[in-house]
Amino acid sequence: MSDLVGDARRLSPSAQEALRLRAVAALVAGRDREDVAAVFGVSLKAVDIWWAKWQAGGREALVMRPRGKPVGVHEVLGEAEQAAVRQAVLDHIPSDLGLSGQLWTRGQIGELIFKLYRVRFTEPGVGKYLKRWGLTFQRPDKRAIEQDAEAVRLWHQETWPAIQAQAKAENAEVLFADQVGVRSDQVTGRTWGARGATPIVRRTGNRFSVNAMSAISTRGRMHFMVFTETFDAKVMCRFLARIVGHFDHKVHLVVDRHSAHRSKTVRAWLAEHQAQIELHFLPSYSPELNPDELVNADLKRSLPHTHRARNQNELAAETRRFFHRRQRQPLIVRGYFGGPHVRYVLDENPMSF
Repeated sequence: MSDLVGDARRLSPSAQEALRLRAVAALVAGRDREDVAAVFGVSLKAVDIWWAKWQAGGREALVMRPRGKPVGVHEVLGEAEQAAVRQAVLDHIPSDLGLSGQLWTRGQIGELIFKLYRVRFTEPGVGKYLKRWGLTFQRPDKRAIEQDAEAVRLWHQETWPAIQAQAKAENAEVLFADQVGVRSDQVTGRTWGARGATPIVRRTGNRFSVNAMSAISTRGRMHFMVFTETFDAKVMCRFLARIVGHFDHKVHLVVDRHSAHRSKTVRAWLAEHQAQIELHFLPSYSPELNPDELVNADLKRSLPHTHRARNQNELAAETRRFFHRRQRQPLIVRGYFGGPHVRYVLDENPMSF
């Protein structure tokens, strides 16, 4: 939209818009059209055009319009077809719809469009639709196919609220715990390298590992134990004894359904210490419900940046340093409860025990 003459045409589009609005405001205030044209350095024709547009459409008729075709004009897929494809991508994986794979790519979405509407798109063409639909390329969350959705629902709506209520009534502490293994040849994260050439990390054939058990609370407290033997019922009892030794009140410990947690040895130990600690089990195949899983991920991300261990003892020392560092950082520990799948611990429990 440019009805300007002379130097005014050299103005930016936004400046031209401001000029039109100011000129019309002068006309509305009662200034003569000749005066307006002279003051603003435009032709009488431009003033007349702006005034006519103002009378026909008000201010909206004078503002800038984006150049090019409006969104949706001459679209190959109609709105209903676009909505159907978008929802199919959100609700299904490719193999559900007769395509190969479990993850959507632009090529796979193009194949879906062709299968549904017999229209071929290039990958850039599919990308334009994806951007318009508000979809982005992301790393997916993983869920075990064995997970029982009803058990997860009961955990959120019944089991967890009951644990909260019991802990509050007993003035007890609620902790979430998990175990993790760390290997000397573990490589996580990314590194820099030449374009087109995948970096290589040299590994020694002398591999070694350590294990750890940790527990965290919404107060920002962390408790841990690093060990070199295989995790079993005896190790679990040792960890429970360590936890109990840190508190002068009862503890409710939430863990997964590992066989060691449910063993006869552990049940017998708990029976002897029922006034001090009680165990609660998450639904099967539901690690995303345990905020301590985020501690494990943090450990595995952190170690590669400082990893200098040449033997098992050094790896155990590095692992302990990580946990000691986090114990001095309660804000980070509380942050583990801010993950999207574990936020329920805070949302449904505004008072930290």
